Amino acid sequence: MEEFSTRQNKISRLIQKELADYFQKESRTRFRGKMLSVTIVRITRDLGIARVYISIFPSDDSDEILQDIKGMSRQIRGNLGKRVGKQLRIIPELEFYLDDSLDYIEKIDGLLNK
Repeated sequence: MEEFSTRQNKISRLIQKELADYFQKESRTRFRGKMLSVTIVRITRDLGIARVYISIFPSDDSDEILQDIKGMSRQIRGNLGKRVGKQLRIIPELEFYLDDSLDYIEKIDGLLNK
């Protein structure tokens, strides 16, 4: 398991908070009313890349929504820069991934309750 520095953890939490706020505001109009939550943000040691894991509920056509988000990553990064520009000198590149752990938990729960 990779060790994360205090600075990496602080930046990860800051980015997670700001992106969660952004997706909450945009979800009604841009993401067809889906609920998007930023489950975790992992930042590289050089602080250049932030890997953002997103949970989408309900999960139908979540792959399509993830592709939309990936297509908008420059715009999202620009928006993030406006929000945290005073706290961070360099805004990391954003890589988006689907966090399907809730679907996995639901599937296991369904199997156990049969």
